[in-house]
Amino acid sequence: MTYSYTTTETWSRTHARYVAGKVAADLRQMQQEYGRPSDTDIENYVTELTELLAGGYVKEVSYGFRRDGAWIAALKYTADMYGNLTADDRSGRIPRGANTAGAAWYSFLSYSSAWFALTQAQRDAIERDLPFARSSGAEPIVLTGSWALDKSYSAAGCGLRRATIGGAV
Repeated sequence: MTYSYTTTETWSRTHARYVAGKVAADLRQMQQEYGRPSDTDIENYVTELTELLAGGYVKEVSYGFRRDGAWIAALKYTADMYGNLTADDRSGRIPRGANTAGAAWYSFLSYSSAWFALTQAQRDAIERDLPFARSSGAEPIVLTGSWALDKSYSAAGCGLRRATIGGAV
C-alpha cells in the first residue's frame, strides 16, 4: 500500500516578518561592526520590508556603505516569490573590516513587476503606511570585486537570496 500527502502553504505577512527579521539580524551585525544603521533605521527597514514582501512588491533591496557612488560594504537581498527557495540559512557573516571612512550609509530598493501592476492610488496607499518615503536615485556601482551570493532566508518557499560585497567575510 502506498500513501502520499500534499501540503500547501500560502505566503503571509507572518512569513514576510520572519524573513525581514533575518535581515534585521544582518543589519544589527553591520551596526556592531560599523556603527550604522541606527536602531530606528533598522526598525523602519524591517517595517518597510515586511509590508513590501507581504505583497510581493520587492525585486531587490540593498543596505550598506557607499563612497563616490560605489558600494564599500553592503548586503543585497533579491526576492524570490515563486516558491523556489528551500534553504533558510542563519543570519550573519556580514562583510567585516571594510574601510568606511568618508562613506555614507545608504539603502536602495527596486520594486517588482507586481508593484508596477498596481494603480498609482494603490501604490500611494501602501506608501502612506510605510515609515519613510523613498526617493528615486541611482544604485551604487561595484568598483572592486563582485557580489557573492551566500545565504537564503525563506518561509513557505519564498523569501530572499542574500549577496554581500566588501570587507573580508
